[in-house]
Amino acid sequence: MNAEIVTHLHTSLMLVLWLSLPPLAIAAVVGLVVGLLQAVTQIQDQSLPQVVKLVAVLVTVALLGPLLASPLLRLTERLLTDFPALTR
Repeated sequence: MNAEIVTHLHTSLMLVLWLSLPPLAIAAVVGLVVGLLQAVTQIQDQSLPQVVKLVAVLVTVALLGPLLASPLLRLTERLLTDFPALTR
């Protein structure tokens, strides 16, 4: 029974890792591009990269939300159906 809990925990953490990858990748790419543009144009505004990254991540989550939610729902259903067996 203990191995099943560890397996479910490992699966859940890996799913969170994979689901967070697209917004993190977009934030990194946008941050790099904005940083390069700031260096080229010599704009020294500190809030510009944060605002642009925030907007990019929000757009990414809005566009990919339904696609990313289906594996999360499947995992939740599986965990809730397996929960009674895990508590014994």
